[in-house]
Amino acid sequence: MTKINKAACIGGGVIGGGWIARFLLAGIDVDVFDPHPEANRIVGEVLANAEKAYAMLTGAPLPPRGKLTFRETLEEAVAGADWIQESVPERLDLKRKVLTQIDAAARPDALIGSSTSGLLPTDLQRDMRHPERLFVAHPYNPVYLLPLVEIVGGEKTSKETIQAAMDRLPPIGMKGVHIAKEIEAFVGDRLLEALWREALWLIKDDICTVETLDDVIRYSFGLRWAQMGLFQTYRIAGGEAGMRHFLAQFGPALQWNWTKLMDVVDLDDALVEKIGQQSDEQAAGLSIRELERIRDENLVGILQTLKGSHGGKGWGAGKLLKDFEQSLWATGGGERKLHDLARPLRLIETKVSPAWVDYNGHMTEHRYLQVFGDTSDALLRLIGVDFTYVEAGHSYYTVETHIRHIGEAKLGQAIHSTCQLLSDDEKRLHLFHTIHDTVTGDVIATAEHMLLHVDAKAGKAAPAPEEVLRKIRPIAEAHAKLPLPDGIGRHVGQKR
Repeated sequence: MTKINKAACIGGGVIGGGWIARFLLAGIDVDVFDPHPEANRIVGEVLANAEKAYAMLTGAPLPPRGKLTFRETLEEAVAGADWIQESVPERLDLKRKVLTQIDAAARPDALIGSSTSGLLPTDLQRDMRHPERLFVAHPYNPVYLLPLVEIVGGEKTSKETIQAAMDRLPPIGMKGVHIAKEIEAFVGDRLLEALWREALWLIKDDICTVETLDDVIRYSFGLRWAQMGLFQTYRIAGGEAGMRHFLAQFGPALQWNWTKLMDVVDLDDALVEKIGQQSDEQAAGLSIRELERIRDENLVGILQTLKGSHGGKGWGAGKLLKDFEQSLWATGGGERKLHDLARPLRLIETKVSPAWVDYNGHMTEHRYLQVFGDTSDALLRLIGVDFTYVEAGHSYYTVETHIRHIGEAKLGQAIHSTCQLLSDDEKRLHLFHTIHDTVTGDVIATAEHMLLHVDAKAGKAAPAPEEVLRKIRPIAEAHAKLPLPDGIGRHVGQKR
């Protein structure tokens, strides 16, 4: 079994709430235990942000949202769960106590992950009766968007547990990385702590302000790190001679007395107030929730860009998103529901993402074509022309397109597209797509397409097989009774 069927989350703060949202939006029921009196509100706000982000992130059909249930006791929450995620405050005594309670109440085959950012799994599993199923599952905030999870086993964690945890993450859009040896703070936080330590000295010594330091990161190497990490970035910096040349050229600099990394800054009241005041000025009145939404919009834009890079194959976290979307299309959503053939097929539901808009805040031209292309893809999946079909060497290619821009789609606007099959034969599909404002129903744009069935290996048009034509016929017969849409057959500049 490589799928999480039911999850339990113990703790619903920043990290716990992110896990809850990640599970729910993957269609997994989640039981939650958190004694904090504001837990329902906090989780609800995190979930609202996550749903808004997912609406911008992908047009793939998400499964029906899982059921969220708050339980009165930890034991009630973990009963029946096959993945239990502990996200209580970072205190060893508290985590040991909670994990021992989970261990005693969970079903025998349940996986137990801890969201600790630095405590060793061997120390956490000390008092458990079944320590072999405990592992660290250290995510990054926001958990519902950032896909990485560091998987770290302790001395008593079984190899089977590690493998099971790694296998269950891709179906919820996450990437597990197995850290081979347990070490305090694991890998990610050790890197962050080194940077953080040096950053605090730069502020204390008045080299720069917190805003200047953040600008140095976000306008330079932060952009490189977002898609290539550290070592691949430095490989490129070595030029044609690659990493070896880079190490030979810049390695000696590591001996220079630049850094204060081993000299820990004294976070006295004056430095805390200095950093706090500069941080307040940098925020310019924006609340934490507003900053979270801005962060999410930026991350969505970066992920969407990475998804389309490398010749459309995707790169890094973008490739992971592309693979996740393909699994969503393959397993779920839109195509399996019954469509009303007596009207144009409603195939795509989405919102206008920040990555889709131009300087006017309107959806830019090529994104209209993207939505229309997604609509064609949805129709093709409906008639059996899916990823497996394409990999076997056949597909439909778009050979002609005419788009009319009638209204304007704006940032955050909910839109949907419909498809009317105008005509067909054994090689061709003549389609008419319409993008609507989901709230008002107004027409925003239309597109007329001609698709040609091809044998990709032979590089020429070929008749579609009978199993595909058989699925086209009922749609064609029903749509033949519909009135022809306004704008069919128009040429550029033609008046109504």
